Amino acid sequence: MALKIRRNRAPAPPETCDVGTCMLVLGGAWTPNVVWFLSGGPRRFGELRRDIPAISAKMLSARLRGLEAKGVVARKVLPGSPPSVEYALTPLGREYVPAIQAIAEVGAKLKALARGQAS
Repeated sequence: MALKIRRNRAPAPPETCDVGTCMLVLGGAWTPNVVWFLSGGPRRFGELRRDIPAISAKMLSARLRGLEAKGVVARKVLPGSPPSVEYALTPLGREYVPAIQAIAEVGAKLKALARGQAS
């Protein structure tokens, strides 16, 4: 006997999926980390490398370029010899911080749950 297919009671999705659009920005490896550390204020490239020691310079550079292209990060060249570059979140970039924080809180709960089940 075949099972009856139930109707989905979720609201109809928007014409373009907003979650997917958002995740196109946050979905890359290290991207949430970069956004998180920039949430504390502007950082230079070397400071971000120290903040995220496991990321390679090539990957960090690629993430920063991608975030800049999507309007999440602003790049500012500082005068001096040698010139340095500072990265900061744009207003759009700051909107991602509560979402990343909420995801981190759920992750902490999942870890605690896994520790409780492992005992």
